[in-house]
Amino acid sequence: MGIQGWTYIMVGLTFGIYLTIAWMARVKDAKGFYVAGGGVSPLANGLATAADWMSAASFLGMAGIIAFQGYSGSVYLMGWTGGYVLLALLLAPYLRKFGKFTVPDFVGDRYYSDAARVVALICAIIVSLTYVAGQMRGVGVVFSRFLEVPVEIGVLIGMFIVFFYAGLGGMKGITYTQVAQYCVLICAFLIPAIAISMKITGTPIPQIGFGSEILSGPDAGVSLLAKLDEIGVALGFGGYTSPFANLNMLNVICITMALMVGTAGLPHVIIRFYTVPSVRAARLSAGYALLFIAILYTTAPAVAAFARYNMINTLGAVDYNAEEKVEVPGWVNNWARTGLIAWVDKNDDGKIQFLGAAAGGGEAIEGTPTTVEGMNKYNLPNISNASTDNANELYVDRDIMVLANPEIAGLPAWVIALVAAGGLAAALSTASGLLLVIASSISHDLYYRIINRQASEKQRLLVGRIMIGVAVIAAGYFGINPPGFVAQVVALAFGLASSSFFPIILLGIFWKRANREGAIAGMCCGMGFTLLYIFTCTPVLGGTMDPWFLGIKTTGIGTIGMLINFIVTVVVSLMTPAPPQEIQDMVESVRIPRGAGAAVDH
Repeated sequence: MGIQGWTYIMVGLTFGIYLTIAWMARVKDAKGFYVAGGGVSPLANGLATAADWMSAASFLGMAGIIAFQGYSGSVYLMGWTGGYVLLALLLAPYLRKFGKFTVPDFVGDRYYSDAARVVALICAIIVSLTYVAGQMRGVGVVFSRFLEVPVEIGVLIGMFIVFFYAGLGGMKGITYTQVAQYCVLICAFLIPAIAISMKITGTPIPQIGFGSEILSGPDAGVSLLAKLDEIGVALGFGGYTSPFANLNMLNVICITMALMVGTAGLPHVIIRFYTVPSVRAARLSAGYALLFIAILYTTAPAVAAFARYNMINTLGAVDYNAEEKVEVPGWVNNWARTGLIAWVDKNDDGKIQFLGAAAGGGEAIEGTPTTVEGMNKYNLPNISNASTDNANELYVDRDIMVLANPEIAGLPAWVIALVAAGGLAAALSTASGLLLVIASSISHDLYYRIINRQASEKQRLLVGRIMIGVAVIAAGYFGINPPGFVAQVVALAFGLASSSFFPIILLGIFWKRANREGAIAGMCCGMGFTLLYIFTCTPVLGGTMDPWFLGIKTTGIGTIGMLINFIVTVVVSLMTPAPPQEIQDMVESVRIPRGAGAAVDH
């Protein structure tokens, strides 16, 4: 059976499991819809949290970026992992003790202001829509290759599936579906990683394998990382393990910090800690989630190294002195049909030339390929609008590296199909959590808490499901027209979360003097600055400027937005009246570390 046949089996089977779970876990009350009734076990919540947090950016994008950037890509690894630790230690238990449904709910009650609630709601929607765009992009990439449909059709299929089980089961359905999705995605990530590690290094543990020697072939006996360093330098990209060859230290710090505090401020992850019955259970589930996350995150650098080595070898890029025509591998032709890899033979020498800036090349040819028209005699799509500014002839979408890796390595078709199912599980698990955040923010925080306090359970559920539908449509649009690679898009969401939620939540828990005026001003200034910077410096969004604040990249500007938020909140709070005494007493009681007690609902 071929790859497509196995893909239909794997995807059909896993989707059947998800939809069955959603149907069995469907809810009829608001508490079940928003927080799964508050009765999820710590182990199940840990699995669901890991799946919710490990999105398409973790499964597809992170290893892809590390494969292309080498050591510099580790900022994503450090930021996302460190951010979860920050969330588990500083925020999760205290937020659970508050006992609220959503982050805007916490902000509105802690800062005793409907205006603050609305500002937080707007921030939650902006962050969630940006993040979910990356997930829909990931869904489209998987479908476009393995079911051989356009990316746009793939996004539409994903929209329908996630709307069905998110709208039907709410948080309860999403939680138990995410447990199944974690099992699928972790198996899909580990099985090919172990197989490729054995094939290249003879070591069954990928974390050890990518630091070992190559087992056979012309590079036998050479360290894998040393070989990648040699290839990178020869092609003008710099050493694969060279520390931050393409990033200055300010950008390293800002990007890592933005990803870290952005993780701690992500509303779809925070809301997971409201689904367990007690503060102790919240702590336990955070620990479980960290363990489950670590399994994938310690494997990702190995997958990146294997993918880069296999890709360069199969494309013949290391055969510098070869005079014969390049034989195009089958995997390249398969992916070329999706428009996610392409070659422009600029010098008409019949060879694929992929060079770094130091050798007269660049990041990639300009213009993302979208069709397979103009196939040349090497059976690869040419691109008519390719840049002639550099010698680089190859376009490779970074998001394909994890998905293409088993195919490049020659693994069985069922393994390749399993990876496709895993990529879909990662994207859909996070997308469902994000869509619920959008729906609950509007239906609970806006409709119920501000517009209609007399709304019945049925009315609130109806509004929530309608909002999920609206959010799915918006997410689909941005999935079809993304402002970058999956991990880049997600990184923007983390920057927005760091500049809006993290300071307000942290100060709301640990500084009882923080008041509503400070919170509103802080969120507006932090988010406003970050959005302005992203829009003015991101070409896809119409930006025409180079990074104008100390040269900081858009993926790291959330750190500056966070600092602005902190400073403005503190200064405005000190210049305006202190919060009412009952609010200060509430903050004091929430901060008391009684980890084993039941949550207090204020």
